[in-house]
Amino acid sequence: MPRQVDHDQRRRQIAEAVWRLAVRGGLEDVTLRQVAAEAEVSVRLLQYYFGTRDQLLLGALEILNADSEQRARERLAALGETPGMRALVRGVLLELLPLDEERRTRHLVYIAYFIPFLVNPTLAEVARDAPHALEDLVAGLITQGQELGQVPRTIDAAAEAAFLVAGADGIQTTVLLGQRTPEDAVALIDHQLARIFTATPRG
Repeated sequence: MPRQVDHDQRRRQIAEAVWRLAVRGGLEDVTLRQVAAEAEVSVRLLQYYFGTRDQLLLGALEILNADSEQRARERLAALGETPGMRALVRGVLLELLPLDEERRTRHLVYIAYFIPFLVNPTLAEVARDAPHALEDLVAGLITQGQELGQVPRTIDAAAEAAFLVAGADGIQTTVLLGQRTPEDAVALIDHQLARIFTATPRG
């Protein structure tokens, strides 16, 4: 068992090196040798854990995604036992905004993956699946809100979810560029949710 923990720690050490390089200068020209130097390991060891450059980029992204999902679960759990569908949707959308240093760094890494996503078919396939999963999650929460009487039945849950996720994604960029404050970003999210969650809950 300790041996497995050591393997996990080594993979994380290498993944974090990828993230640091991503934030500093993007990933288009990053090589295995650069990552190995940043992680203070040999290229051979890096290849042992991740294989090719594409596998390294995907592996580092998977670890980042796992981290972000864990932190999101923790923040949603902190909302309490019965937070309501609006609070849950809000919590999911706020994970897309750089509201603290952890989320800011994460989103900068995701941005660094943008060009590789565009030009690398293997990475592009991964990128295409992510937004739909998030939209499905938000749509499901809105639908539950309709069943609980928190959202009007006339609301198109799928369309609203797509708009909310895309909107939060766009707002994220404006915060990173300093065009909008985190507080303004949250206010925009709340404005849209107020438009959707207008019904009076039953009971």
